[in-house]
Amino acid sequence: MFKSILKLAVIFIFGIFGGIFANQILWPRNISTPVVENKEITIEENTALQDVIENIKESIVAVRTETKEGKTITGSGLVVTNDGLVVTLSDIIPKKGNFIFFIDGQTPNWQILKRDEENNLALIKVEQENLNTVAFGDFDQIRLGQRVFLLGIIFNRTERLEAVNEGIIKLFTLDYISTNILEKSALSGSALFNIKGELLGLNTIDSEGRVTAIPITKIRAFLGQ
Repeated sequence: MFKSILKLAVIFIFGIFGGIFANQILWPRNISTPVVENKEITIEENTALQDVIENIKESIVAVRTETKEGKTITGSGLVVTNDGLVVTLSDIIPKKGNFIFFIDGQTPNWQILKRDEENNLALIKVEQENLNTVAFGDFDQIRLGQRVFLLGIIFNRTERLEAVNEGIIKLFTLDYISTNILEKSALSGSALFNIKGELLGLNTIDSEGRVTAIPITKIRAFLGQ
């Protein structure tokens, strides 16, 4: 009788350890797989964004204005045609001021073609051709929470440096696109892009650093498109 009970106890114990062994060794849980996949996706997205920026950065224009009051205003603009049409914010190039436009390291001659003070836009023709341009985005495809980035140029002493910031769209109407991006006013006039590198608008920056873009629909209307 005792031997029978002992055999049953041994079989029971081996059964428990056998189940644990099978669960942990023969069918191990692969906890790390989703983490690896997430890392791979993040790396691919970052690489894709870097490639997009590399393709469009030559279309960004640096703008520097010296006002008659001795104030220096800096900002950015965007090449919209390869024969030298540039759009920027009107308040970056006030009517009484001396302007310099830096395109691909050059400072071509320029002419202001028109302004839209209500929408804060200005169109300039620079004497330079074969310039790089960007694709225009579709306003109807804009979505809340959509990933976007801005690209502009800042002045650092004698240097002009490209600057990027990334965020999402938190609110948009036909009149403006509001983002969660915070920036310095030096990047006023920078361009807002979707992650494909398509233009969504030109950025204004308020006193608290909030980035709000003039939408592509207003830019198209200003350009007569």
